[in-house]
Amino acid sequence: MVSDSNRTRISGNEGFNKFKSMELPRAIVVGNDALERTAETLKGLKLHGDVLIVCDHTTRKIAGERVRELMEDMDNPVEIMEIKGASQRMVDKIVNTGADDRFSMLFGVGGGVPIDVAKYSSFLMDIPFISVSTAASHDGIASARASIYRRGKKVSVNAHTPVALIADTGIIANSPFRLLASGCGDIIANATAVKDWILAKKLRNEPYSNYAANLSEMTAYTLIENSDSIKPGLEESAWMVVKALVSSSVAMSIAGSSRPASGSEHMFSHSLDSLVKEPALHGEQCGVGTIIMMYLHGGNWVQIKNALEAMGAPTTAKGLEQDEEDIVEALVRAPEIRPDRYTILGTKRMNRDAAESAAIETGVI
Repeated sequence: MVSDSNRTRISGNEGFNKFKSMELPRAIVVGNDALERTAETLKGLKLHGDVLIVCDHTTRKIAGERVRELMEDMDNPVEIMEIKGASQRMVDKIVNTGADDRFSMLFGVGGGVPIDVAKYSSFLMDIPFISVSTAASHDGIASARASIYRRGKKVSVNAHTPVALIADTGIIANSPFRLLASGCGDIIANATAVKDWILAKKLRNEPYSNYAANLSEMTAYTLIENSDSIKPGLEESAWMVVKALVSSSVAMSIAGSSRPASGSEHMFSHSLDSLVKEPALHGEQCGVGTIIMMYLHGGNWVQIKNALEAMGAPTTAKGLEQDEEDIVEALVRAPEIRPDRYTILGTKRMNRDAAESAAIETGVI
């Protein structure tokens, strides 16, 4: 762990478990022209058979058609399905398409939505999932969780990690920089997620992993301390963010839950999703939430804010293009998003005056 006076530490024995199951990607391919190694990667994993590629209209042109060509060169029959939105209806459509068990593997090609939909669909279909990332906008590219809309409400569901992650830094560096900055916000959120986890351990005796927490926190602060290096169009920046997103996913796999990377700041983001018609990007909202939650924890919230600004990520309600009243209301309602998950926000609605004061003190509103 990088030394920092504001860094949270906890000592003690984690306990001994006779059995622990961790699901991790079997292959992670990151770098320039990584997409061209897709066939080679599948051969190494001994995967062959009918392929279903899930993408949207944009990512199909960016990488989906190339994946199709590479799979057909391996004599794998291919079907492509374009989706719109991460709804349960889309998932059901994909699962029904594969109801005859004709698909041997499922590719998700995209940044957020196609990856989440493909990941959850493959989980329900019980077939291997290959993640082809065209943007590094959040840690879902390699995690075992997916965000899906059910009846208009976003929910986090269990899925499985990809057997392989293909992250072409050339493609990612050329994607809209806002997406990369959003990925940075999702990683920096680990700083307060770990603090919330420690609080839950102390006050609720919740299971806790030093190793997972340290990895998650180190990932966040490594990015914070190198925030000036995150620039548009640089493959080095894309490489750094992708590595951080993978590390965050590994921390969750070790913990067996999303605890190392999802706390009060994620509750704030999901709360805001439920309040507004057009939310900002997930990582953008989590970054702003991290500023406020670090303030509530009594930590160095200014450091968080400065790092996000250096990366070009929003740090205010205006930057998120949201009304200030919605920011306050999202804070008030945040504990209701996951009442089972104890955080700095407690388990009941936050006092409105306290919520408004925290947003004002941090300059979010």
